[in-house]
Amino acid sequence: MSSPVHSFTVCLALLVSAAAEAAAPVEEQIIVTATRVPTPVEEVLAPVIVIDREAIERSGATDVTEVLRFHAGLDVTRSGGPGQPTAVFIRGAESNHTLVLVDGVRINPGTIGLAALQNIPPSMIERIEVVKGPRSALYGTDAIGGVINVITRRGARDGWSAEVGYGDYDTRQASLNGGFGLGRAEADFGVSWLDSDGFPTRTTDDTDRGFENLSANLQLRADLGPASVALRHWRAEGTTEYSDFFLTPVDQDFETATTSVEVAVPLAGSVAARFTASHLDDRIQQNQAPDYLQTKRDTADAQFDWDFSKTQSFSAGAMFAREKASSESYGDLMDSDTNVVSLYAQDRIAVNAHRALLAVGYTDHETAGQEVTWNAEYGYTLAEGTLLYALAGTGFRAPDATDRFGFGGNPALEPERSRTLELGGRHRIGAHHTLSLAAFRNDIEDLIEFVTTSYDPFDGENRNVQQARIEGIEASYEYGDGPWRARVEATYQDPRDRTSGDLLLRRSQESLAASVSRTLGSIELGVDVLAVGDREDFGFPEPVTLDGYVLANLTARWQVTRSVSLSGRIENVFDEQYELASTFNTPDRGVYVSLRYSPGGAPRAAYSAEARTDRTEHSWVTD
Repeated sequence: MSSPVHSFTVCLALLVSAAAEAAAPVEEQIIVTATRVPTPVEEVLAPVIVIDREAIERSGATDVTEVLRFHAGLDVTRSGGPGQPTAVFIRGAESNHTLVLVDGVRINPGTIGLAALQNIPPSMIERIEVVKGPRSALYGTDAIGGVINVITRRGARDGWSAEVGYGDYDTRQASLNGGFGLGRAEADFGVSWLDSDGFPTRTTDDTDRGFENLSANLQLRADLGPASVALRHWRAEGTTEYSDFFLTPVDQDFETATTSVEVAVPLAGSVAARFTASHLDDRIQQNQAPDYLQTKRDTADAQFDWDFSKTQSFSAGAMFAREKASSESYGDLMDSDTNVVSLYAQDRIAVNAHRALLAVGYTDHETAGQEVTWNAEYGYTLAEGTLLYALAGTGFRAPDATDRFGFGGNPALEPERSRTLELGGRHRIGAHHTLSLAAFRNDIEDLIEFVTTSYDPFDGENRNVQQARIEGIEASYEYGDGPWRARVEATYQDPRDRTSGDLLLRRSQESLAASVSRTLGSIELGVDVLAVGDREDFGFPEPVTLDGYVLANLTARWQVTRSVSLSGRIENVFDEQYELASTFNTPDRGVYVSLRYSPGGAPRAAYSAEARTDRTEHSWVTD
């Protein structure tokens, strides 16, 4: 098996070759998730990842987590094939320490804490924004490791497109996206369908287990006098098949839906206000038993933004959420209602070579009590294109309803709390090359763990007994110049249980991700490489070690005509045999192709920087 070092050498050679070319400057990107207001990426001090529509299309992925995993520092695990439960560990933090938003609406359930990223089809996504590090000051609970914000497409601005595809494991997919203008209003529409026969979930099984997902989104936006109003709805529903512990074929139906209405209106002077109301409905229903999980959450959010001058801006807001979580598991019923109130304030200053951000949040959680969290960030520009920064912040995660009332439930649990420090720098070489380096440490206390109280391993309760420290270094290099695009990211981290000294489970110490693409006329070719080191995982009686692995995907896209394009992807080119979770299968080498029709549409690569910026400056979800 190739080593991560060998893969890094190969990718670096490709990048050096690419750097010999010359062309247009890198386009400016806008991000909202880091500060809750649209901000150019270059002005954000926190480490962020922005995956735009062009990168999503080039990946050819059928699952949003397949897009995320090709970035270092994002460890992805999955218990089997398509549609199986998926977890994302950001910089070694727990998987339930990642807050996931769809168009700004929280989709983390109140039952088990893991957002169903595997149910979000890439065909409906305009962009993905990832913020690494704590953001509880702005978002409240769960945002310890970071935030992932999935932003759905804006068909009225991008035009209509239809796509059909087929691939290994009898995977069939189809999607339709588009929209139209209505004077001072716009309407967007999208629908996506995927059906796969899959493969056996467990390594000791030989029964294929499939996945079916039907997703749709609808958006209506209008200018009503000085106010802007947006109504958004997204829904994913389908069936996931799997094999249980005893290798019995079973399946469950799922449904996740978000609905929100947002009103943005300018007030006196330089003050702007935004009011949002949203609803989440998340449900999993077991088909061979009455077992189920359900979360219903209503949220109201009001935010006010002041632009005092070109050098200072201030934001403040309040959020109220009412959550109802219920479940049935092997006859045990759980029903919990929780109210949460959050207040937040943020001040940003940029004077000459200095940049600073200070954010403070206060959360009153009905069951977890009161928490005060903060972020303090400072950056100094040494010279044009060179930035040094220092970040500090705290985060927390309130115990969910399952922690408190499910198996091993303990209503007296305290929140999990974190404190993070980071030092780093970014350097731009000309208009085409960007280097970054960062060192971070995250101390997490009061981690919740099931503790046995007798010789029976199933007799016990959840307790705040664990402490963890995650220290690491990240480095990245990006190149963008005309027909070439290239990226290399490397992470070394040491995620440790401070009590036992053991490595935290399912997180690698080293990972490297590289991507290179080249446009040759109407053809675009690409390669994505991911190298991950050994990881520890659950085992009995002792943890087991999962071997490291190297994955490589080849992609190609041919713009046959202005309206028709043909895409292909060879996944896992070297047919690497590996595990993301012990005793669970992963896909072998596979081939996937798709045909896309966009009537009258030009290739996305032909969009100008001005057009892309215009599409991202109006809404807090960067539409």
